[in-house]
This record gives sequence, structure tokens and C-alpha cells, in this order.
Amino acid sequence: MCGICGILNTRSESNIKEEIIRNMCSVLKHRGPDDEGIYLGWGKDGRKNIGLGIRRLAIIDLDTGHQPIHNEERTVWIVCNGEIYNFRELRKDLEAKGHCFYTHSDAEVIVHLYEEYGAECLQFLRGMFALAVWDDAKKSLLLARDRIGQKPLCYAEIGKELVFASEIKSILRVKQVPRQVNIEAIHNYLTYQYVPSPLTAFKGIFKLPPAHYLLWENGKISIEQYWSLNAVNKIKMSEDEYCSRIRDLFEESVKLRLVSDVPLGAFLSGGLDSSIVVGVMSKLMREPVKTFSIGFQEEKYNELNYARITANHFKTDHHEYIVKPDALDILSKLIWHYNEPFADSSALPTYYVSKMTSRDVTVALNGDGGDENFAGYPRYKAVKLAEYYEKFPQCMRNMANGIARKLPYSPEQKTIFRRFRRFAESMNYSPERRYIRWISIFDNERKEELYAPSFREAVQGIDSFGYAEDYYNNNKYNDFLDGTLFVDIMTYLPGDLLVKVDIAAMANSLEARSPFLDHKFMEFAASIPSNLKLKGLTSKYILKKAFSKLIPASILRRKKMGFGVPISHWFRNELKDYLRDELLSRHCLERGYFQTKYLKLIIDEHISGRYDHGYRLWALLNLELWQQMFIDKIPDNKT
Repeated sequence: MCGICGILNTRSESNIKEEIIRNMCSVLKHRGPDDEGIYLGWGKDGRKNIGLGIRRLAIIDLDTGHQPIHNEERTVWIVCNGEIYNFRELRKDLEAKGHCFYTHSDAEVIVHLYEEYGAECLQFLRGMFALAVWDDAKKSLLLARDRIGQKPLCYAEIGKELVFASEIKSILRVKQVPRQVNIEAIHNYLTYQYVPSPLTAFKGIFKLPPAHYLLWENGKISIEQYWSLNAVNKIKMSEDEYCSRIRDLFEESVKLRLVSDVPLGAFLSGGLDSSIVVGVMSKLMREPVKTFSIGFQEEKYNELNYARITANHFKTDHHEYIVKPDALDILSKLIWHYNEPFADSSALPTYYVSKMTSRDVTVALNGDGGDENFAGYPRYKAVKLAEYYEKFPQCMRNMANGIARKLPYSPEQKTIFRRFRRFAESMNYSPERRYIRWISIFDNERKEELYAPSFREAVQGIDSFGYAEDYYNNNKYNDFLDGTLFVDIMTYLPGDLLVKVDIAAMANSLEARSPFLDHKFMEFAASIPSNLKLKGLTSKYILKKAFSKLIPASILRRKKMGFGVPISHWFRNELKDYLRDELLSRHCLERGYFQTKYLKLIIDEHISGRYDHGYRLWALLNLELWQQMFIDKIPDNKT
């Protein structure tokens, strides 16, 4: 696990200096505290046109795994962030073809695969990665990301210069890169709580999408997709056969992710997915699994009791931490690490559980991807209920809408009345836009009230709902629930959840591994009919059945809770003055993004308890703090 960066300059008079690459590496030290490596090459008269840099977190091959790594002739060089779990099998095949290795690293395997197959080498890799391969013979640069997007990679093209890095802050160390706000990206962020790929919050800086590679050759850039999940083809099996195959593939996935030359453990939330991971780890490991859990003083957000049930059941070496409101003292550190506005509030406990975990281990497995693969979120039940609802006669739907409008209003987000009201109000939209409204922070109507005239004019004609809607419209699926799972896997999973975990873990020099995101396991999960994932209103039906003999019954039966954070409570109490000071400050209001009257309204409504705007206020607060740090100032190392 590492942080990578580099510069390619095609001008003959260019000369990339080592100090520039070292400067780019310096802000990635948290991703790789163990080692630094630099390669400079290709140029005339001592000049250098290509520079690669890496900060390394040593996981596999501690002694000889120094990067950049090269081939026998030193004509192909690589820097790679991530882990290739099938590297040993690939190495055997490559040695049989005559390739010679000088390390035991998984990254060296990619060098020789590239020699054999070029960009097609990506098809052979089973793991998580972001990589850069320089081919000196062809004078070409290959950048690539793993299929699901677990490892980040950003780039900017400035004239004839291509700059790339694991994190945006490294790119910003290159003086030629402008530091300007991308208004369209902010518009999208206020819908999804993250900036969707390929945009970033900065003009001219882009994310390479998951399962894509960028090839620079002959002065031209081409970007291609090399993999996609198939949501159409279903395998016909009995339920028992599905369960057996799920268990076999998942156990294989966990076993691959236990390969490590350093200590490892697991995040344990007390939910089904992380409990399955810990259960399978306990089955495969000789010593007790080290497990790590986060809790809150506010009881309705606290899952520690469930985490203890799993920990006791599998006799793990268990560790816990309580997050308190004063934890927001580290908010500026989170803003620095996330590089752009990011409003998933569970980044806060994820950071703390990563910090706690990194004291004991260097690798931690987690349950990410279980909900998207097996329909675990409550909103998927709403998708199914909406299909039933649409079959009702219009008179009955009109009656239900009338009842919904008269229901007593609740300031709490997750009450049954609040959910029914929101459900009924959305039924006038298409299924696709209805779902996007359910997951949005600010829908289009609220944006009309929020935006100042100049900001509204700047984004006029840009439909932020179109990002997710395009995945519905441009892909095939058997039913709407299946399509929705596909859309979340392609958007929410890599754009939000995987960013949250990668950044929080790497901020603490911790590698996070996700067995549910093994691409072979995901391909099989996608082949299971959606009615076995959400059977009636039973979430994760087939997954629960597959592991019913392994997991405690109380964990199988419990309702989905999610990694919630009591920000609404904090904004009404300990943090209300801080919230007002930031969002109603002169520098915030003078940016010209938002209507002062509307900002005051939603702050007052929230603090008084008339309405719960917690997640919206969190999004606005993170945007303002990001603006202060990355646009108003040049960020220093907050590690």
C-alpha cells in the first residue's frame, strides 16, 4: 500500500527535477511511511522527461520490495499502490515463460505481465491497485485503477505536461497546476455528498474512473474501460447451491487477503458483513483475530453491544473506542486528507477506528460491499415497495398522498412518518429520479432555494441527477432493483464508501482490504437474481442463509443500522456555535455561492428542532472548510 505520483513532459527542452518529485511524494508520506523511491528518465543531454515517485507502506516483501521496480533490461518501470492477491500464481506462469525476478514483490509481477500483454495485463490482476508503468522503448505511460476503484488515481494535463498522483494535494505541489474551484463539481457534490468521477473539485484535475486505464503514447492520451460488471446474465441454481458457492468464493477471497508479512486484523461494526468477515477469518487463522470497533455516547448510534456479541462468539482479541463531540477538533485534519469536499459523516468514526487499529496491525479487513452486492440498505426495500405502490389504482395513490401530507411532522430523519411522507412525495417522478432524490443531500428544489443567483446561473443546464441516471439508461439489467444495485456499485460505492475507507485508513498508514469486493466474488453475486437478495422485505436473504450456521442468530436478525454519526445532535448542542460561526462568517457569505437568508433559515430550523438538516449542514460545513484550506490557503502537512 503506497502513494504514487509522477510527471511526464513531452517538450524536448523540459527537465523534470528530482526535487519536484520528492516534493510531490512528501505530502503522500502518510500513505507510505516506510520508504521512498524515484525514477527519472528519457531525455537528451542529461534532461529528464519522465519522473515517477512513490511513498511505500511495506506489506509484502519487506526487504526487497523497494519501488520503482523495473524489468531485466530496465526499459519498463512501475510504481504501484495496492495489493495483487494472485501474484504468486502469476509469477509461476511468468517464470515458466522465461522472465527473471529480482524481488518477491507483487508489483514486479505487473512489470513482466506488461511485457507480455501490454495494457491487457490488467485483465490478469486480482486485487486493488493504482499503477503507473513507463515503457522507455515505446515512450509510453500507462496509468490504471482497479476494477472497483478501491485505490485512487488523479491526473491533470497542463499544456504538454501530464501530472498524476494518488491524491490531489500531491498534484497541487506542481506550480503549473491551477488552484481553481470546479463549480459543476460542487453542484454535483451537493447532490451526492461526494464529487462524482471523473471530475474533482478543482478545475483541470480529474479522477481516472474505476476499471479504466489512461495511455499516453505519441503525445496523445486515450482512456479506455477494461472491465464492467454484468448485471444481466443470471445463473440458475437452487438456493442451497447458491449458498454453497457464496461460501466457497468468499472463503477464497478472505484467504487471499490474509497474505501479509505484517500483522493484520479486522474492523468490526457489529453488522452482518463485518461479522461474516471476522467469522471466516477465525476459521482460517490459527491465532485469535484482532478486532476493532467504534461507538458513541448517544445510544441509538452505538453498535458496540452487537460488536461484542460477534467478538465473544469468535473469541477475538477485541478493542473499542468511543467517539465524542470533541473529536471534531480533528476536522481540519480530515479536510486535508480528503483533498476535496466530502460529506459522508461516517468518515469521522472511520478515521478513529483506523487510528486505533493502526496501533496494533498494519492491515485490516472490512465488510465493505456487502450491502451493494446483496441489497442491504433500507432504501432497496423502498424500491420494491414503490413497484407495488405503482400498481395501485390512481384513486388509492391520491388518498395515500393526501394522508402523507397530513401526517404530523417529525424533525428526526428516520421516523416512519418522515419516511412515508418522503416516499409518497417522490412517487410523481420516474423510478430512476425517484431513487436519486432519496439518496440526495440537496434535491433540485432545495438547490433553487440555496443557490445565490450567480451560482445558479453558473450551473444552469447542468443536471446533477444525470450522473447516476446515465448508469441506469446506458446499461442493461433484468429489473429495477437489479439496476439500482448496479448503479450503486458503479457510483456510490467507489465515489463515497471506498474513498472514505481508503483515505481514513491511509491517513493512519493502515491498509484496508475488502473481501466482498473481490471481482470474482462480485461477478458471481451479480449473477444471483435480485429476488434472492431482497426476498419479500428480507434484506440479504441469500447471504444470511449462506452463513446462518456461522454467524450468531442475534446478528442475523438485527435491523440494518449503518455507520451513523450523531451530527444532528451535535449541531443542536455542543457544535451549534461553531456551525453558525463558519457558515455565517463573512468569508463564507462573500463567496457568492448561497443565499444568506436560506443558510440562516436551515441553521435556525435545525438548532430549534423544527427540522433535521444535519446532513445538509455537514455538507455545507465541509465545503466551506475545504474552500478555506485548499483555495484560500496552500495546505501544509496535517498528518
